[in-house]
Amino acid sequence: MRQAGALDVVAFDADDTLWHNERFFQLTQARFAALLEDYADADHLGARLLDAERRNIGRYGYGIKGFVLSMIETALEVTEDAVPAPVIRELIEAGHEMLEHPIDLLPHVAETLEALAGQYRLALITKGDLLDQERKVAQSGLGEMFGAVEIVAEKNAATYREVFGRIGTAPERAVMVGNSLKSDVLPALAVGAAGVHVPHALTWALEHETAPEAHPRFFRLPDMSGLPPLLRDLAENSI
Repeated sequence: MRQAGALDVVAFDADDTLWHNERFFQLTQARFAALLEDYADADHLGARLLDAERRNIGRYGYGIKGFVLSMIETALEVTEDAVPAPVIRELIEAGHEMLEHPIDLLPHVAETLEALAGQYRLALITKGDLLDQERKVAQSGLGEMFGAVEIVAEKNAATYREVFGRIGTAPERAVMVGNSLKSDVLPALAVGAAGVHVPHALTWALEHETAPEAHPRFFRLPDMSGLPPLLRDLAENSI
């Protein structure tokens, strides 16, 4: 049995932490820009789309469905409601393709989870559309490694406090691993967990935040392969 204060739960973000995700959004956004190139240049269109996504998080939440609706809203705005119906149809079809895209695991993910599964309780904490996230977890082949899968509307300090409580651990005995400083690291640190940032080359603009370099429980890894030795070091030094 682990001693009081020892690491108990290792929790992971899903999108762009365990598998690729943002690159499909960026490919679709490039397709969106090409469809509307007669009405706005790509940079202006991208800024308008980001504004729509920011406005719509409270309405649609995170994920592909909200992204598609934000593209349609932006298309209507920049064309002053003159966007051709075939463009709307193609945007909907692009969303369908995103929802059906195969899962592509990031390097070292599978072997790292296998190495940790017998030593810690593993949890998945992700936000986004419920059906799409459930699909990705099932298709990833990783689902059985997690003792808990939490698909939440937002990732903030209150969410982590509630989720760790449901899992049955104190935040101080948990580690949260993810690619987003804003959603995965900072709110986990705020409730007392350790936060491990594993950056992804592509990160949505609304997930950008300043790294808390001076925080004693903040760590950064170039990829997932460094997680097992980091956890051993944390346990040995009671960090």
